[in-house]
Amino acid sequence: MPKVLISDKLSPAAVAIFKDRGVEVDVKPGLSKDELIAIIGDYDGLAIRSATKVTAEVLKAAKKLKVVGRAGIGVDNVDIPAATAAGVIVMNTPFGNSITTAEHAIAMMMALARDLPAANASTQAGKWEKNRFMGTELYGKVLGLIGAGNIGSIVADRAKGLKMRVAAFDPYLSPERAADLGVEKVELNDLLARADFITLHTPLTPETKNIISADAINKMKKGARIINCARGGLVDEAALKVALDSGHIAGAALDVFAEEPAKSNILFGNEKVIATPHLGASTVEAQENVALQVAEQIADYLLTGAIVNALNMPSINAEEAQKVRPWISLAEKLGAFAGQVTDSSIETVEILYEGTAAELNQRALTQAALWGILRPALSEVNMVNAPVVAKERGIKVSETRRPREGVYEGYVKITVTLAGGSTRRVAGTVFSDGRPRLIQIKDINMESEFAPHMLYVVNEDKPGFIGKLGTLLGDAAVNIANFNLGRAAPGADAIALVEVDGPVADNVLAAIRKVPLVKMAKALAF
Repeated sequence: MPKVLISDKLSPAAVAIFKDRGVEVDVKPGLSKDELIAIIGDYDGLAIRSATKVTAEVLKAAKKLKVVGRAGIGVDNVDIPAATAAGVIVMNTPFGNSITTAEHAIAMMMALARDLPAANASTQAGKWEKNRFMGTELYGKVLGLIGAGNIGSIVADRAKGLKMRVAAFDPYLSPERAADLGVEKVELNDLLARADFITLHTPLTPETKNIISADAINKMKKGARIINCARGGLVDEAALKVALDSGHIAGAALDVFAEEPAKSNILFGNEKVIATPHLGASTVEAQENVALQVAEQIADYLLTGAIVNALNMPSINAEEAQKVRPWISLAEKLGAFAGQVTDSSIETVEILYEGTAAELNQRALTQAALWGILRPALSEVNMVNAPVVAKERGIKVSETRRPREGVYEGYVKITVTLAGGSTRRVAGTVFSDGRPRLIQIKDINMESEFAPHMLYVVNEDKPGFIGKLGTLLGDAAVNIANFNLGRAAPGADAIALVEVDGPVADNVLAAIRKVPLVKMAKALAF
C-alpha cells in the first residue's frame, strides 16, 4: 500500500481522499528539517503547502519518494532540478486558488480607493473623522493590468463588472485574447501613463523583477494607486516609499513583499499603505480546493501512474518514459531558449520532428516545448496545461513529422513567430549519450550543450568582438566554461553562446549591449 506524508496544514478532506482511495497517510505538520529528513525515507508521496522546504538534502534522504504534491501554485520551496534528478515528480494545483487571489486583489483595490482600514481604525477609536477620508470612485477609472494570465483575466472580468476600463500589458497576450477578455492591449509605458490603478499579476522573473521601479513610477500619473497580490520583488519598495512620501503615488495595497515573513518593512507605518500577510489564497474555498486537488493527483499517480499538473514530467505512460525522456528534456530546453529570447506576444509556434523524434510521443514533446516557451513569463504554466494556456492566449501551434533527411538520426526544430512577423528559430538533437544538444540557432549551425547559466549574444561578424566580450566578462569576474560560435556568412550576423559558471549580472549585460557590434545580449538559464 502506498504511503503519503502530509507535512503542512491541509484540509481534512485531503486525508479522507487518501484513505478512501486505499493510500496510507500520516499527518505531521510543523516538522523541522532534521525531523523531515529522518522520516521521509518511509514515504512514497509527500503533500505540502509553502512551509515545508523540499531541498536536495531532503530528496537525498527520500529513497522511496515518487511524487511531491504542492497544494497551490508556487513551488519556490521545492528544489525541482534535484527532484527531477532523483526521479521525483513535482505536481502543483495551478488553478485552485485563482478566483480567491483575484478577489483579494479587487478587495485591496476597493479598500485602497476608500481608505477603509484607516477609516475603520479611526471610527473604532471614537474620532468620527468623516471629512478626513475622501475616497475616489472606481467607476470609469482605468485599471492597468500587468499580467493577463489566469488570475489577471479574472481580475479584468471583475473590474469590468465595476464599469472600469481595463488596459493590459502582457507580452504573451494576443490581440484575439485581449478582445475576448474585453481589455485594451497596450505597451507598459502607455499603461503606466494612463492607469488610475495598477495591479500586478505576473510571476517574478529576471524580466519582471522591480517592474515597478523608480523610473516606472515616474511615468505614472500623479495620484495613481498600486496593488500587488502576485509576488514580492515586482515592486521596488524603496522607490515606492519615496513616491508615497512625495505624494506622487496616492496609495499602495500590498499582499506580498520582497522578504517574507515581513516582520518589518520600510513601508510599514505609512498611512497610505494597506498591507496584508500574503492572504491571496487564504479562503476556506481555496484551501479546500487545492487540498482536494493535490490529494487526488498524488493518489492517482501512486495507484494508476496517471500524471496531472506535473512541473517536471509530461503525461506519458511507464513504457514510453525511458525512451522519450531525453527528447522531452531537449524539447523543453529548446522551448526555454526560444521563450527567454522572446520579448513580444507570440502568434505561432511551429515544431518539426524528424527521424527518431518523429516516432516518439508527439504530445509529450510538444507539451514540453510549449512549457519551455511559456514558462519565462507565466508561473502557472506546466507541461500538462501548456497547450491550454497557449490556446487561451491565441497562440497557434502546428506540428510536422517527417522521416530522416539530414545527418542526425533525430531532430527537433522550433520556430516561434512573434507579432510583427519576426521569428525565433532553434533546433537540437539527442546524441548517443542521451544528452540534449543545441545544433542550430537562427538557421546558423553550431553545437552546444545546455548549461545552467549561459550568455547569448547576436553581433555583426567583424574583427574585435570576441576580444571585447572576453574582456568585459573577465573584468566582471565571470568565468567562461565553454565558448561556442557560429555565423550565417562572413560579415553577416554571428552568434556567441557562452557557458559561464554563474549568473551574468544586469550591469554586465548592459555593458555588453553597449558594444557597437552587439545586436542582442541575453542571459539564459536551463
